Amino acid sequence: MLQHELETAIFAARLAAETILKHYASGFETEHKIGADSFSEPVTIADRESSRIIVDALSSAFPDDGVLSEEEIDDLPHRLEQERTWIIDPIDGTSGFVNHDGDFAVQIGLAVGGVAMLGVVLLPFHHVLTYAVRGGGAFVQTGRHGSPSALRVSNTADLNRLRLAMSRNHASPRMARIITEFGFPEIIRRGSVGLKVGLIAQRESDIYIHPSPRTKLWDTCGPQVILEEAGGRFTDLFGQEFTYDRADVQNHNGIIATNGVSHDAVVERMKPLLAEFGRVPHAY
Repeated sequence: MLQHELETAIFAARLAAETILKHYASGFETEHKIGADSFSEPVTIADRESSRIIVDALSSAFPDDGVLSEEEIDDLPHRLEQERTWIIDPIDGTSGFVNHDGDFAVQIGLAVGGVAMLGVVLLPFHHVLTYAVRGGGAFVQTGRHGSPSALRVSNTADLNRLRLAMSRNHASPRMARIITEFGFPEIIRRGSVGLKVGLIAQRESDIYIHPSPRTKLWDTCGPQVILEEAGGRFTDLFGQEFTYDRADVQNHNGIIATNGVSHDAVVERMKPLLAEFGRVPHAY
């Protein structure tokens, strides 16, 4: 199921990665744009070229599908009419790309009926590919010719033993408060949502909490499938499932991604903190 879609998405991600790494090595100018949440964000020629490569490849192979990419104009009426929509972040973690710290990813997801069904996350600098199709397991491949290995999350249920993956670039007072409340014994600071979620799938971390309302559908669609197929859980801060057939692309309710076995307890532990922060569920 969805094998052709998976192969096409991986091909498109690898093709885009070649262009991204050329710009990474040769240099580029950093511009700023106003994102979907009205905040200024960095953008480069590599973001735009990566987007065009991926969108062209997917649209050619699947012309009837909807497409949502961070760097393209959202044809909202057409997108919402489609049963299937490709959701693309041509460079997730542009700050890492600009800073040359290696932490950036190409992310491609496919949602069917609003449910994330396929995910591809490629880390061009690290040469690591993770991918999954719902019902088919999750896999990681290191190097272009490496053998894929199945992914499986940890079984750590004790909240006092969870290893936290958190943003390298977006620390906040609320995140500091969460860290104090949970008392995480280990904190791994990396860039890119897909990379951090991948750490959970690869048992290098157990939990990722993103309290900000600023991530978008393209940040979460692909990584969600990979984590869930590795046995993890992926919801908003209130324990609600993500849907991908909505007009509003912003994830106002944040993210909790875990190894699954700890998820319900984490959601419960977060409730008083969310009340303290004045956060209530956003209705889409």
